[in-house]
Amino acid sequence: MKTQIEFARDGVVTPQMETVAEREKVSQEYIREQVALGTIVIPWNHNRKPKAVGIGKGLTTKVNASIGTSSDIVDYAAEIRKAKAAEIAGADTLMELSVGGDLDRVRREVLAAVDLPVGNVPLYQAFCEAARKYGNPNKLDEELLFDIIEQQCADGMAFMAVHCGINLYTIERLRNQGYRYGGLVSKGGVSMVAWMMANGKENPLYEKFDRVIDILKKYDTVLSLGNGLRAGSIHDSHDRAMVQELLINCELSELGREMGCQMLVEGPGHMPLDEIETNVKLQKRMSGDAPYYMLGPISSDIAPGYDHITAAIGSAQSSRFGADLICYITPAEHLALPNEQDVIDGVKAAKVAAYVGDMNKYPEKGRERDKQMSKARRDLNWQKQFDLALFPKDAEAIRASRVPEDEDTCTMCGDFCASRGAAELFQNDLRGDKI
Repeated sequence: MKTQIEFARDGVVTPQMETVAEREKVSQEYIREQVALGTIVIPWNHNRKPKAVGIGKGLTTKVNASIGTSSDIVDYAAEIRKAKAAEIAGADTLMELSVGGDLDRVRREVLAAVDLPVGNVPLYQAFCEAARKYGNPNKLDEELLFDIIEQQCADGMAFMAVHCGINLYTIERLRNQGYRYGGLVSKGGVSMVAWMMANGKENPLYEKFDRVIDILKKYDTVLSLGNGLRAGSIHDSHDRAMVQELLINCELSELGREMGCQMLVEGPGHMPLDEIETNVKLQKRMSGDAPYYMLGPISSDIAPGYDHITAAIGSAQSSRFGADLICYITPAEHLALPNEQDVIDGVKAAKVAAYVGDMNKYPEKGRERDKQMSKARRDLNWQKQFDLALFPKDAEAIRASRVPEDEDTCTMCGDFCASRGAAELFQNDLRGDKI
């Protein structure tokens, strides 16, 4: 069966393209053209058929939530609750990143629990199984790796982060620059680097890239080119190793598109605000506008417990300058395995960031909702405010928990309500119709 990009190149508008066009309020032909060019992807899988979500040029910035067990905490029911909570909170995609327990079980249960496109990192299971089978993850054999990629795609993965851009040359760059302040922070990335160094071999995902493409094309799974050497501190941002991997991933994204596979490029990581615009523009230029999937970026290294905020600040900037998919960060980042509330808080922070980014990325169409909210506040129309809010139930709950004496006001100002007082002064000079 053909992939979305192959259908698009043949002039066919698929049902998935129709759904995306309707949700994004753009023409079906626009979606088809951009999918054909590879500037929009629709994570999909012929075996599962998830909710159709468009990611890329001219579309709203999407938010990914990541869940998964660890070697310390294996609670299958908790992961299902987290998956459902992420979907309810507004995540557009989900990544299942388990490394503890029965990995096939947790993956399949998560896939059955949500309608979202679900992605993963196949290296996690590959190295876990090699460690269990041989007592040493560096004894992973290539056939097991490719078999696992195939099986996970068959289970229904809509997108897959595969670390193809790490090669012997990038490791040499890492050595020559004197390693890093923040080290390596990608589990999949450091596992592949360790395997390459232990075996003295090239990364099979890079060396046999065409084989990776052939597997994912079979299922129309999007290949998300993993960022295994991403910066884990802002002082490592844009070092030679990171830039070298980005360059390779951009090159591979072009090759993958030519071969008929939908492609995403993954980005950092940790990055100061003044580098975000350059990073996004560099990726877009080098990849021919391939959709960009960014982890935040986290914009400061010193706020553990509040990294959903440092990431939201970075995410708003990356969305503003053209990033297409944002991976959330939770308050537990750098500290612990996220729980259900962490997932909810992380998704909501990222949704706010994506919205703020889109307001500036698409100013001609992205600010009308804010204008309507301003008028509702001016006119003390509380129900309209709730209807326009990103998270209406949260807003209503806060107001209900501190009920004012005068229902027109809130307990912040009470009798000294500025909006009410100003309305009395300027009631004959309203700008725009009263709501």
